[in-house]
Amino acid sequence: MHIGILHQPKIPASAPLAVEIQAWLEKRGVQVWASSTWDEDHVNGQMDATDMLIVLGGDGSTLHAARLALPYTTPIFGVNLGHIGFLSESEPDNWAEKLEKVLQNEYWREQRLMLHAAVERDGQIKHTFFGLNDVVISRGTPVRLITMHLSIDGDYITTYRADGVIIATPTGSTAYSMAVGGPILPPQLQNFVVVPVAAHLSLDRALVLHEEAEISIQVEMDHEATITADGQGSAFLENGDKVIVKKHKNHSTFIRVEDQGYFYRRLLRRLGVSRTKIG
Repeated sequence: MHIGILHQPKIPASAPLAVEIQAWLEKRGVQVWASSTWDEDHVNGQMDATDMLIVLGGDGSTLHAARLALPYTTPIFGVNLGHIGFLSESEPDNWAEKLEKVLQNEYWREQRLMLHAAVERDGQIKHTFFGLNDVVISRGTPVRLITMHLSIDGDYITTYRADGVIIATPTGSTAYSMAVGGPILPPQLQNFVVVPVAAHLSLDRALVLHEEAEISIQVEMDHEATITADGQGSAFLENGDKVIVKKHKNHSTFIRVEDQGYFYRRLLRRLGVSRTKIG
């Protein structure tokens, strides 16, 4: 195998752990390269020959790595060094045990839907974004509502007057979307969720759409608004801009050692909900 290791420079424990994992893998005959998540040129130069990407950090690091890996469909194995760790497969105290299973082919691959978003202005594409979690259209300053006209597959559906709107994948359904009342979807589903944020005198319910849907949102405002993908890449929107969102042709792939029920166990643990049976 040829494995890459990405560490997060903002997390002090990340770089030393990368060195430790690299030495551990090389003792087992694995070819390894290591890099900072910020050094995208170096990462892109290695990805063609990489069989798996180990990401050391929190969910933000994993989201960033998912976009780096997307053109190559390289699977990701996450070691959680952050606060939440929904996307990671291991913790700092059990990575060796789980990586040993990976080397013994005792794992499965989980494919997750990725988003492709484009900002169209005057008939031309001005910006493109990719996201594993979500694409968010939101107000800037001053604090004023945005009018957003929603169409699905070319048919007008409704107009939101709201602080913003979230288009989320099942992965993103446990992030910002969940925080504003959106449904929780397991990662095996291939659906979009459209959730308005603080809607005023307009539809305030989430919509769950099929994976082939093309979502179009035309914005109307006389003030600042932005589009953001996974809380990282962003751009300003202008009055009349159209945001077109659909699934990306590639999926993001994660290496899993736990059984497929891991998602619910992890979700309840992160939410602090007891799994004790009643009665």
